[in-house]
Amino acid sequence: MFYVYVIRSISDPKRYYIGFTENINQRVKEHNEGKSPHTAKYGPWQLAVYLAVPSKTKALDLERYLKAGSGRAVLRRHIL
Repeated sequence: MFYVYVIRSISDPKRYYIGFTENINQRVKEHNEGKSPHTAKYGPWQLAVYLAVPSKTKALDLERYLKAGSGRAVLRRHIL
């Protein structure tokens, strides 16, 4: 199973990050440990939402969509 996830900064709740992983718990832990340069300075992070997707290709497509303008709008309006 593959996961597309959204994490939200606890210190700056308007800031969030969208990612892809095969191990959701380990990946959130890595974000909180500062191992990702994109999220290191805004931690700590909490998991806001994740979607389990059976195909790696479809998960990567979903991540790409959510990072695009219309996907971010859907996240803000309906999920976050």
